[in-house]
Amino acid sequence: MSESYVKRLFTILLDAVTDKDPQVQEQVCGALCALGESQPEEALRACEEHLRLHEKLAHPYRTMILRVMETVVSSHVGELDKGLARASILLASSEMTKVKELVCDWQQAASNVLVALGKRFISSVMEEILSKFQPGVLPHHFVVQTLANLSVSNVFGMVPFLTSILSTMLPMLSAAKPDSMRVVFCCALQRFSESTLEYLADLDQAPDPTVRKDAFATDIFSAYDILFHHWLQSREAKLRLAVVEALGPMSHLLPSEKLEEQLPKLLPGVLGLYKKHAETVHVSRSLGQILEAAASVGSRTLDVQLDSLLAALHAQICVPVESSSPLVMSNQKEVLRCFTVLACCSPDRLLAFLLPKLDTGNERTRVGTLQVVRHVINSAAAQMEVKQPFILSSMKLPLLDTNSKVKRAVVQVISAMAHHGYLEQPGGKAMIEYIVQQCALPPEAEPQKLGANSEALAADSVRAISVSTLYLVSTTVDRMGDVLWPYLFEFLVPVRFTGALTPLCRSLAHLAQKRQEAGAHDLLIQYNGNVTLPSPYAMATRLLAVSSSPYLGDGRGAASLRLLSVLHRDIHPMLGQRWATAIPLLLEHLDGHTEETLSRKEWEEKLLMFLRDTLAVVSDNTWICQLSLEMCKQLPSYNGTPLEKNFLYKCIGTTLGAASSKEVVRKRLQELLETARYQEESEREGLACCFGICASSHLDDTLAQLEDFVKSDVFRKSAGIFNIFKDRSESEVEKAKSALILCYGHVAARAPRELLPARVEPDIFRNMSQCFSTKALGIKVETKDLGLRLCLAQSVCMASQAVCSGSHGSSFQLLRKPELVAQMMEFIKAEPSDSLRTPMRKKAMLACTYLASLEPALEGQAQADLIHSCLHSIMAVPPEPEGVDGHQEPLYRDTMQALKDLLTSLLQRNMTPQGLQVMVEHLSPWIKSPRGHERVRALGLSACLLQHFLKHLHISALVPFHNLGLLLGLFSPRCADLWPATRQEAVSCVYSLLYLQLGYEGFSRDYQDDVVEQLLTLKDGLGHPDPAILFHTCHSVAQIIGKRLPPDQLISLLLTLFEGLGDPDQNCSRAATVIVNCLLKGRGHVLLEKVPEIVSALRSKLQETHGEHVLQAAQHSVYILAARHHAAVVSSLLGSPLPFDSSAQPRAA
Repeated sequence: MSESYVKRLFTILLDAVTDKDPQVQEQVCGALCALGESQPEEALRACEEHLRLHEKLAHPYRTMILRVMETVVSSHVGELDKGLARASILLASSEMTKVKELVCDWQQAASNVLVALGKRFISSVMEEILSKFQPGVLPHHFVVQTLANLSVSNVFGMVPFLTSILSTMLPMLSAAKPDSMRVVFCCALQRFSESTLEYLADLDQAPDPTVRKDAFATDIFSAYDILFHHWLQSREAKLRLAVVEALGPMSHLLPSEKLEEQLPKLLPGVLGLYKKHAETVHVSRSLGQILEAAASVGSRTLDVQLDSLLAALHAQICVPVESSSPLVMSNQKEVLRCFTVLACCSPDRLLAFLLPKLDTGNERTRVGTLQVVRHVINSAAAQMEVKQPFILSSMKLPLLDTNSKVKRAVVQVISAMAHHGYLEQPGGKAMIEYIVQQCALPPEAEPQKLGANSEALAADSVRAISVSTLYLVSTTVDRMGDVLWPYLFEFLVPVRFTGALTPLCRSLAHLAQKRQEAGAHDLLIQYNGNVTLPSPYAMATRLLAVSSSPYLGDGRGAASLRLLSVLHRDIHPMLGQRWATAIPLLLEHLDGHTEETLSRKEWEEKLLMFLRDTLAVVSDNTWICQLSLEMCKQLPSYNGTPLEKNFLYKCIGTTLGAASSKEVVRKRLQELLETARYQEESEREGLACCFGICASSHLDDTLAQLEDFVKSDVFRKSAGIFNIFKDRSESEVEKAKSALILCYGHVAARAPRELLPARVEPDIFRNMSQCFSTKALGIKVETKDLGLRLCLAQSVCMASQAVCSGSHGSSFQLLRKPELVAQMMEFIKAEPSDSLRTPMRKKAMLACTYLASLEPALEGQAQADLIHSCLHSIMAVPPEPEGVDGHQEPLYRDTMQALKDLLTSLLQRNMTPQGLQVMVEHLSPWIKSPRGHERVRALGLSACLLQHFLKHLHISALVPFHNLGLLLGLFSPRCADLWPATRQEAVSCVYSLLYLQLGYEGFSRDYQDDVVEQLLTLKDGLGHPDPAILFHTCHSVAQIIGKRLPPDQLISLLLTLFEGLGDPDQNCSRAATVIVNCLLKGRGHVLLEKVPEIVSALRSKLQETHGEHVLQAAQHSVYILAARHHAAVVSSLLGSPLPFDSSAQPRAA
């Protein structure tokens, strides 16, 4: 850009500053600053010229331009030439002092330009400022302010001027009457003192290394005398605070003897301000500087004033800290700085004051004291080192405090102690245990977080800070390694520390890795007779059990597995190579899932596989038996976490399965049976899983132990009929029986398939029956306990399924089959017919499903009774509201599926048209039921059976599907049912029947018939409620049937449809007439020989039915038949008995 263009651009922008819109003003200033970045000198010249030419420009706009100048100068002061800098200095000085009155924004902006230029052009700036800072004349307020700010921004440049400035300023102090002038003088004295101290601290880099503190002492003391003795007494709070802020740094420049002389008055004077000011941070900061100055000269006055100092400072530290109040936070930092000084000077008296206050029950006092203790531990470490035992012993009562704020403060103190060797002392372990206890705080028991302004501290923050502290101490404080290792292992197994497992495992894993890196090739844990450390078996059990719920406690599954991986040598020397491969795969699986997506069943199976591999690698019976003992010992620890206890039972079963000692296996199984909490459903399930897994390797021993327990006193009847069980209530024994029956089911399910057939009846089903029913005075007494019934049904199902899946399942003769089926039928019949509330029906029918697959086959009547009972139990249950998103409730859906499985299992034993007919006959009353929900269920079951029959159709010779017409006649009218779902299922039934016919005609199973496939396209029409559309669709269905129906089946279909004319559902009755008439029109020419039979059937139906639509339909059917076979129809009618009823008269042709 050309120079003239830039100048014009600046001119335009500067003129636009006066726009009335504040947003435009802001944008203009931003544009000027941005342009000034690339053209700094042009920007400054333009601003200087604009202000000079526009003398009457209002001060708000002048302020904006001066701020632009400050921004440009601050960024480019190193690039400016002296001439431009000089002009800018003169302009800023003029702007700053143009009016005597205070116009803060304008004058401050001008002052800021001078301060920015003073960073490089200090001499020129000082020359200009000092010209307006003359002896005997009170200077402009902002002249003094500028000098103060310059002394901070350019220390090395300003300090050489300070002696002359101070000598000029001191006489002015007495003459300064307005409080505003006094405040600015105080500010200047504060800044001058701070810059002098900074200069002296960096004297080796200073331009004049000969400067000494005593050069300022006299002037500073003179100023101090005025400030402290006169101005500090002012009623103006702002002036008092300005004075006290100045006294702090000034005290460092006072002569030693003067400071010592003034301290007895100075310290009480400053402490007195605490009562006069709400915002005390300035007082505390100044007090800290005064104390540091006093300590640096070895003042004896501090000892005299110590009690009052400690009392005042402690009161300040006990003020509640609000997170929204930075001033209070800052004040506490300054107060702690004061305590540091006092701790270094008088550690004994400080602790004598502080430690007794830890015994108080007041929350604020205890929290404040703990804050001070933590601070002095860190900031006065050398002085506190010999006091470590006293400080540790004083923590006893705070460790017992349940207040969340106190807990947080205690944790912070312990963190400080860890860094300075306290925890290596006697009593240090109590501190570590406290941290672990806070890590174990259960989130569900912690109070909800309160608002930001509440004094109550949420307990989860206590846990969070404890977790963080434990990890940081473990990983960053080298000296803590020997303190924490192996001590932290003592917290792994106890239940009360469960919530702390994740941070414990992470810390221990880190410490173990450090020891490995340090070259520890032997065992990482050296017991050396330490009985409090958990054994390798205890650690392996604990870490494996808690891994089954991997996302609880901030991801303790991954943390536990990582610790196991590091400890592989301590668990067993043989495990290193296998675990190095297996554990990363487990961790990878966890990383690929979340708590919502992880399948618990799949995860537990992976962990059990890991355990099996571990046991196989170890292959040491003594080690394995010891592990099983430890697992049994830890079982009670998981009473409050049923899922983990259930998994531990599975681990015990897996471990016992790997043991070779039969005595140990039976002993452990006996202990489990004696100690199990049978009242808990999850425990019964876990115990049963344990026995099942164990039986996969020790079938005979497991069965023998179960039988011994069944014969034990627990189940032995006492003499009196009214006191059937000893020692235990009836309910408890019922639960124990349930568990034992469930054990037998799991044993059967897990038993080696080649061994099961010989044991399933004498050892498993017999003992199940014995557990289920007892005899009192020779009378068989069966339980009414639902849980026991469910367990029996489930176990019978598991055992039957196991037998079926064996290689001899199809030929195995189960002699107890009728008895077991009858028992399941009793369960089903006992269920209420008006509701479905338990899974009893489902489990009993599943058991019957597998029993039905075994030999011997059920007798005809027994099978009929079974089917009738199951259908009646389910079909009549009133419909319930659908579940979420329109889906059926899971219990109903699963029960219906069990019924389908049972019926298909029974059908599978007789895969013939006759077998299919039998099943449909059972369903027929429900298909014709006046209740819609019964019809839709019956049609759904029919469709399922037909699909199964079609799928498994196997024809060795071409035989007729002799009952096709009967079945089509039953299902086809339902295509017009009042319920849309029934109509859909009816079409599915017709579809399957026509493909069955094609199969019987010799077509392959994968053959697709174009005509039959049209039925699928008709389903959409069946969803429409309009009767005209429905009957049109039924007509289309009839046409398809007519095209694929064998001639010999036509009469049976028609006769069945005639029966449908009287259907109580008028839609289905009319659909039957539509189908009949369509078939008569399309296939009537082949019915000549059947005319008498058809006319007779129609006439019979007319005599039975009085519905007008039926009469008209029957007459129309006779008319259509007469159109094909006029003579035969007339002959049949004339041959009918006289007199004719009016309904038997055909319409004239």
